Amino acid sequence: MKKVFIKTYGCQMNVRDSEAVTALLRARGYGIAGQETDADIILLNTCSVRDLAEQKALGKMTGLAHTKKRKPGLILGYLGCMAQSRGAELLKLPAVNLVVGTQKFHHIPDYLDELTGRSGVPAATGVGKIVDIAAETGSESAVKHHTPGKVTAYVSIMQGCDMACTFCIVPATRGSERSRVIPEIVDEIRQLVDTGVKEVTLLGQIVTSFGRKKSEFVKLLTAVDAIPGVERIRFTSPHPQGFGDDLVAAYGDLAKLCEHAHLPAQSGSDRILQAMRRSYNRAKYLKIIEKLRAARPGIALTTDIIVGFPGETEEDFAATADLLRAVQFDQGYIFKYSKRRDTPAATMPDQVPEVVKDDRNQVALAIVNAAALCHNTGLIGQTVEILVEGRSAKGAKRMLGRTRTNKIVVFAGTEPQAGQLLPIKIERATTVALYGND
Repeated sequence: MKKVFIKTYGCQMNVRDSEAVTALLRARGYGIAGQETDADIILLNTCSVRDLAEQKALGKMTGLAHTKKRKPGLILGYLGCMAQSRGAELLKLPAVNLVVGTQKFHHIPDYLDELTGRSGVPAATGVGKIVDIAAETGSESAVKHHTPGKVTAYVSIMQGCDMACTFCIVPATRGSERSRVIPEIVDEIRQLVDTGVKEVTLLGQIVTSFGRKKSEFVKLLTAVDAIPGVERIRFTSPHPQGFGDDLVAAYGDLAKLCEHAHLPAQSGSDRILQAMRRSYNRAKYLKIIEKLRAARPGIALTTDIIVGFPGETEEDFAATADLLRAVQFDQGYIFKYSKRRDTPAATMPDQVPEVVKDDRNQVALAIVNAAALCHNTGLIGQTVEILVEGRSAKGAKRMLGRTRTNKIVVFAGTEPQAGQLLPIKIERATTVALYGND
């Protein structure tokens, strides 16, 4: 039995895609290796959103090429966003056998059968070259996946993006928006609940664009909220323009919708937001924050910020820092702008020097971390409800769960508690986690 190891870079959508490919390969009779040293086939599921993610995947493949010299039959492949954007260019690397784009994952077992000779094609093992990156609509619902025993699950509800943000390569790698239909999604979630799933995260490149009709996403949330056995609902990744009054109201109306909203700001400067082609300004963004906090008191808010976007001045960055201080996010993901080829921002004038990006990154991180620590230490002494997800990497006698506000909680526990909703008293906190029952 050939064993496959999949290494995943990037977002939750990539995690979900890797789970889907794993399920397909198991069904075809492939083994899934726990570590790459045990694998006959190694696949890198890649991300193109940041240059760093691409460089990591390229560097990893360089290392695997050396491994292949010692293990000539090893099959190596790129999957996902970088495969989609770079295509056959990646096959120029002599060690690479397979390049599969974002909408062709369901063909991977067939391609591996061909490369390993299982399909009856004579002796192609380790020397074949296959690339498939063409767009194909509708394929996202063809893959059923779930790891047995997991109490949380990602559910893809749409793919692609029709936004025109000047810094983003996603429309090129994931294609135009395509949504599944509500009954199909509800049926999949019912099946997941039957396996023990209690929390679902609805996924999409711009998840709030689901269905392309006003309130369609809220209709889906309402339908999922009505499914017996579902305890918690989350979604990612949204766009601020999707937070209309109907979605804001859903946070007050739907009991299972967790009180956590990820609201990517990207910048606090109206001038930079316009250059990014974001369809909101600072005032509109802050109004959404105000409405969410009114609809669901205690809601946790997280964000994405890009520092060093082309043309960003000290005044522009000061506006971003001011936004971070004003909102006091529970968590923030700060990214230094990196050029993505074939995007408008890559050729804009006034590119910001790396040393300036580094300084601004550190300032923004400090503001976000101070706010996160303040929020988390405020929970010390309180009892919170967590869904236990499994064993923590912190130690053999530690378990890990999450609050409804998506905060990680590590506590003294045992395996049988996985899947349970438990009250945990918080005894200490850091910027990234809470600790209870120590």
